[in-house]
Amino acid sequence: MRVAFLDCFSGISGDMLLGAQVSAGVGVEALIAELEKVELGGYRLEVEECSRAGLRATKVNVVVEESGHHHRGLSEVAGLIRAGRLSQAVKDASVAVFTALAEAEAKVHGVPVDRVHFHEVGAIDSMVDIVGSAVGFELLGVERIYASPPNLGSGTVRTSHGTLPVPAPATLELLKGVPAYSSEVSRELTTPTGAAILATRVQEFRNLPPMRIETVGCGAGSADIEGYPNVLRLVLGEAGDRGEQDAVAVVEANIDDMNPEFYDHLMTRLFGEGALDCYLTPVFMKKNRPATKLTVLALPGEVGRVAKIMFEETSTFGVRIHEARRQKLRRELREVATEYGPVRVKVGWLNERTMHYAPESDDCRRIAGERGVALKTVYEAAKRAAAKALGEKV
Repeated sequence: MRVAFLDCFSGISGDMLLGAQVSAGVGVEALIAELEKVELGGYRLEVEECSRAGLRATKVNVVVEESGHHHRGLSEVAGLIRAGRLSQAVKDASVAVFTALAEAEAKVHGVPVDRVHFHEVGAIDSMVDIVGSAVGFELLGVERIYASPPNLGSGTVRTSHGTLPVPAPATLELLKGVPAYSSEVSRELTTPTGAAILATRVQEFRNLPPMRIETVGCGAGSADIEGYPNVLRLVLGEAGDRGEQDAVAVVEANIDDMNPEFYDHLMTRLFGEGALDCYLTPVFMKKNRPATKLTVLALPGEVGRVAKIMFEETSTFGVRIHEARRQKLRRELREVATEYGPVRVKVGWLNERTMHYAPESDDCRRIAGERGVALKTVYEAAKRAAAKALGEKV
């Protein structure tokens, strides 16, 4: 599977992404040919090689030949894109970006979505950036997109609404739930257009994922900041069949003097407070005392809460904490329809291949009780429905 990683250490904008894609191998003539399938007109692309703090980069400029600005609403923008002779995937991706922008602008300015006019974003140059970047990913054969947490910049920026703080309000709205930060660079580094692309196209925000690196492209930002490489790096490669990786905290304690009846309550509380897993292992301690090793897996940020519960609910005087790397399947919870009712099914993916799927036992148990059928009957029905939904042999 071909994957792309956006290294947003200097933020991201539409033209930076377009420049990075051209730098990584997108042919300018092929890009122009695809863009001409949308009836925009009145512009031309100029591509130049440049340097940003010593790094070679590509700058793509959209030169608008018509006078005046094209302030378009979402329905007009979407209509132009839908009417074009682009692939369905490019159309859907482009419209998704504009829809996200319209919804963010509507919220921060307190107006209905259909009253939002895109101003700079709806102008020809930004339409070229958004549609062009969707075309670029398609021409590069990218199937999955990762990105680092974006640098948003700081200071202020002048817009059609006046002078706004950086990050711009729409940028912050678009990046809700996305890890991000601001450096000391007094400039807008991540634009609303860039934020919308991240919010709608990126599957995971992380460091560079496992891949066999093939190509690296650099797209130049508009400003040449002294001593600072104002570029967006695009890393392309082939993902190995290693699944996804993350880190978990392992919190352990050996206990030899606690009433075993308390463990059920302890584990219920740990799971209720967000433990990923907890389990008990019989061990022998000093003086050959039979004991229990309590092991809890949690996200690194939850260690304090987990340790507090262990001190409150067990007789231990201390816990051991270490970090472990996990390699795991990408997981998704889907709901499938069975003759007995809807059941959630956990699906495990290795890249784009289905590796495992398992009905949620709580759902099956509840439905079996409600419908008066055997648990295994509901479970097998859910497996058949999941196999059909995933295109597997039943």
